[in-house]
Amino acid sequence: MKQLKPITNALLWIFALGQFGWSLLSGIVSNWMVYYYTGEPSDLNPNTGIFAAGITQNPIVFKLTLFGLVLACGRIFDAITDPLIAGWSDRSNYKGGRRIPFMRVMAIPFSLCTIALFVLPQTGSIVFNDTLLFILLMVFYLFMTMFCTPYNALIAELGDTQQHRINVSTFISFTFIVGQSISFLLPNVAGALEGSFGQAGGIRMAVAIMATIACLAMIFPAFYINERDYIDSKPSQTQPFKSLISTFSNGQFRRFVYSDVIYFFALTLFQTGLAFYETQLMEIEDSWTFLLTATMTFISVCLYPFVNVFAKKIGKKPLIIIGFFSYCVVFLITSICGKGLHWGFIVAVVAAVPMAILGILPQACVADVAECTRLETGEDRSGMFFAARTFAFKMGQALALVVFTSITVDKTPASYRTTAVVALITCFIGAVLFFAYNEKKLLGRIKELKGSEEI
Repeated sequence: MKQLKPITNALLWIFALGQFGWSLLSGIVSNWMVYYYTGEPSDLNPNTGIFAAGITQNPIVFKLTLFGLVLACGRIFDAITDPLIAGWSDRSNYKGGRRIPFMRVMAIPFSLCTIALFVLPQTGSIVFNDTLLFILLMVFYLFMTMFCTPYNALIAELGDTQQHRINVSTFISFTFIVGQSISFLLPNVAGALEGSFGQAGGIRMAVAIMATIACLAMIFPAFYINERDYIDSKPSQTQPFKSLISTFSNGQFRRFVYSDVIYFFALTLFQTGLAFYETQLMEIEDSWTFLLTATMTFISVCLYPFVNVFAKKIGKKPLIIIGFFSYCVVFLITSICGKGLHWGFIVAVVAAVPMAILGILPQACVADVAECTRLETGEDRSGMFFAARTFAFKMGQALALVVFTSITVDKTPASYRTTAVVALITCFIGAVLFFAYNEKKLLGRIKELKGSEEI
């Protein structure tokens, strides 16, 4: 039997670079597509809705907009492909491993598609633009799934002990939040390039620069890490949807997912509306979004060591519940905020707490359930567990995108405040549901199955 190399924190940090790459691409699309493709420009923020004229804006039925439906369809398509890609990855037996080969192939197409979303759907035909935007979003989410699903499966496989699972979750949470934060630099970079490339050209060039950085971050761990040196993986024999059904039949996993899907519905409402909350409610220039996000990121990162330590001492569940209720406070503040930059900093400081907690610990919970199942059944289906989680929460995200674009179709301050109130109510429900998750029982079962071995 081949002697595996030890998994070190240095290796886990290299692995975490991939999270920075894909989170930067995801942040560009999730944080700025709605902002640039909908909304009304103002003297303070002339780039709002700069690409809106190229696509259909009027509601097509009730208050449902075509753009909102296209975004929602993208997330639903993304959710459906998750278990298919996970099953493919779980059952694969490539020379380079079950996960890494996918990452190597998809990094460049994923990055190029991100650029295309801000460039191609701007012809003289609105119908053609609508169609092209729909196709590009489907391809974008397919490529993201083909990179992220195998990548996420490695969280459980590289997290061979409880300490490593929490550590790798901490590291990838850090790189995720950094990637998301840098995505908020888009207006600043675009502004610096506007003199050379024009208003729209500056935005597109900024997207291209960021996508290139993201691509390099995804490629490096994919080619540096030799999966077979660290993981003795065997292909799963279970078919994708049978594996998906089996995954959702796990009681602890279902209890986790119930709250997780509601949390992501609330969070997606908030993240989609963040640029609007700052520019329309607080009347802040969009160039300030990066500084506010950087402030939130800095404070959140300072809290990471405390989350890491307390999760090992008191468990992940109490901290996750605190994170839920902290986000409720954030959504409440947003719903009643007034004008002025100070409101932006208040939201940034308060949001840093749940961001630190919920950025780290949910992935570790999924890894715990996947590890327990592997020990009980002898079959490693880590890819499917993470895919099942993303399948569920992406359905929540899809619904959130439809709800947000429908509520804000009138583009009034009251409509943006309403989205924050809806996020508050749903996040509170998610917090209550998470009380049913039994972390102690799960970790006790892992310890029992491993005997005296460290979990």
